[in-house]
Amino acid sequence: MNKIKIGIVGVGNCTSSLLQGIEYYKNKNSKDVIGLMHWDINGYKPYDIEVVAAFDIDKRKVGKDVNEAIFERPNCTTVFCKDMPKTGVAVKMGKILDGFSDHMKGYDDDYTFVLNGEPEATKEDIVRILKESGAEILLNYLPVGSEEAAKFYAECALEAGVAFINNIPVFIASNAEWAKKFEEKNIPIIGDDIKAQLGATITHRVLTDLFNKRGVKLERTYQLNTGGNTDFLNMHKSSRLDSKKISKTEAVQSVTTNRLAGRNIHIGPSDYVPWQDDNKVCFIRMEGKLFGDVPMNLELRLSVEDSPNSAGVVIDSIRCCKLALDRGQGGILDGPSAYFCKHPPCQYTDDQAYKLVEQFIADGKETVADEKPDRTFEEMQQITK
Repeated sequence: MNKIKIGIVGVGNCTSSLLQGIEYYKNKNSKDVIGLMHWDINGYKPYDIEVVAAFDIDKRKVGKDVNEAIFERPNCTTVFCKDMPKTGVAVKMGKILDGFSDHMKGYDDDYTFVLNGEPEATKEDIVRILKESGAEILLNYLPVGSEEAAKFYAECALEAGVAFINNIPVFIASNAEWAKKFEEKNIPIIGDDIKAQLGATITHRVLTDLFNKRGVKLERTYQLNTGGNTDFLNMHKSSRLDSKKISKTEAVQSVTTNRLAGRNIHIGPSDYVPWQDDNKVCFIRMEGKLFGDVPMNLELRLSVEDSPNSAGVVIDSIRCCKLALDRGQGGILDGPSAYFCKHPPCQYTDDQAYKLVEQFIADGKETVADEKPDRTFEEMQQITK
């Protein structure tokens, strides 16, 4: 198979886990594989992905080979593949905009961003690099709250004619105006906000769906998360959290029998604990009523390494995006967006979304008989507003 050539915006912990994973699985075969939802997607293996362009704004990363840059601070995720070969791809200076929060200046030598002194890239620079590198897909790994910067890179993808995977909670795939732009140019897009392989959101959703199926009335719930990576430090500034809270809350609300009142559901990042590094600890509480209106409650604690947890999903997202390119299929990829992301254009239950992805992989179709979305595109627009 041909290589799947990707560009990456933001060489942080998630990029580190993704690139380590691509190398790690080179020496594996289908009988030994652990940690992947799909080993083979229509002939594409995890190691068929190749990074050909990368952008960042930290002086410790800009100018270095991308496989060296992934181990620079403030990255702090688990190193599970130490022997990373040089790629020959140097990290280029990107565009800052709101991709950097002032409160992270000088926080700590290990945890702060150190802005690079080079001139920022222009849209023309980014588009040129994407075209010259042969990139087919651009991955957005900017920090939460990077509204302007995410839209800037989405525009770059449109102008360069490359597909776009929006891994952060800025609403692009799930925004009617942006969705139309990608549809008109027949460019595939998957988004928004990557859903971890086995993280807080997918676990909370599955439990909520279980309540529904077993006839338990859910009355109140919360999800609290702590972590020590720069994602949690970035989210210390509440103004950067709006879209994240919407994304995570709606992911759970969409699978409730009846929407919970705002005071009865609280979902979102809670605090930054430096010594946790890339470890994320999630606390979920659910209160409800069983048979005979008898009360019950459930409490769960989940501890995961945050960035590898997303990389296993992104590897599938990339390969599904490549299938769309091979088939000449553009616009929103509904099935992959619903299964891989927290805030897709249409919300389905995870069982439904799984069927849609398998159908998409098999023949490119985006519908399965009797699979009706819990939230349509139009309803998601109203909720987001």
